[in-house]
Amino acid sequence: MTKTVLITGATTGIGYELAKLFAKDKYDLVIIARNGSKLKEVSDELVKDFRVNVKSISKDLSKTLSAEEIYQELNKENINIDVLINNAGFGSLGAFSESDLSNDLEMIQLNITSLVVLTKLFMSDMIRNNSGKIMNVASTAAFQPGPFMAIYYATKSFVLHFSEAIAEELTDTQITVTALCPGPVITEFQNRAGIQNTKLVNRKISGLMSAEEVAEIGFKGLMKGKRIVIPGIINKVIPLLVRLSPRKFVAKVAGSLHKE
Repeated sequence: MTKTVLITGATTGIGYELAKLFAKDKYDLVIIARNGSKLKEVSDELVKDFRVNVKSISKDLSKTLSAEEIYQELNKENINIDVLINNAGFGSLGAFSESDLSNDLEMIQLNITSLVVLTKLFMSDMIRNNSGKIMNVASTAAFQPGPFMAIYYATKSFVLHFSEAIAEELTDTQITVTALCPGPVITEFQNRAGIQNTKLVNRKISGLMSAEEVAEIGFKGLMKGKRIVIPGIINKVIPLLVRLSPRKFVAKVAGSLHKE
């Protein structure tokens, strides 16, 4: 029986590369993104290249109730989700005191609230079936505070700890939860966040990886049921360094990376 994966933020970057990997593995797909025309383009591509069924839903998950609407639509169509990939998210560069409040709240809605809602709703179905996989895309930002990207780093910390907690709660089931924690990745995220010229995305400093590389590592880790997947050797060192360093020093270093 063919399984179905739902991927948010599926038209670019890591989400797009994951969509191709699942399609290659003959999963049917439900892909979610804001841009309707881009969504159709990716949907048509996946159907043509991999001959799988693809349902696309144009939805802005930074808006209240959007996650519930996705679940209700799929429920009405009796589409069962075997794998949930919460990939959609965004960040923004700048001091918190100067940031736009509505933008901050949309970031929290997308990076945290919609992710929690989708996880809650689809996990309830997985529990009834005692089968399923969930991957929440966090970041190496989850391991530290991030001056000048305070909200983004805090949201990713939530995603990591939330994922670890529910993974433990589901120990005695056939459901796994994976937190994917990439470092800087070559995607459209950088331009939207305004960090394209910062030290954070300097290839020599950060070990910048491609979305394709990260997706492949994440896909393999998800299928093995790993709780935390950190792509790249440099990125794997970050949690260790953070644990061994004074918190004030960690914050200072992180803030310095957000400068040109």
